[in-house]
Amino acid sequence: MVGLLYRSLESEKAVEMIYLASGGSISQRAIKVLAIYEDRIVAYCFTRKEIRTFKTGNILSLAPVKNTKKQEA
Repeated sequence: MVGLLYRSLESEKAVEMIYLASGGSISQRAIKVLAIYEDRIVAYCFTRKEIRTFKTGNILSLAPVKNTKKQEA
């Protein structure tokens, strides 16, 4: 999973993420990774249309985005 985050960062391409929020809700969103830190990532969230910080431990799943419109920020 970390490899896909780094590939997204290097290629500037979006990925689909399933994420567990601190309140326990699960969401699916397309993101473009901007920075990777030890326990979190900073990414542009296409769902919220803003830059967000996500805990890497709460990322349940990652997959490449097939819809190229989600890769335009």
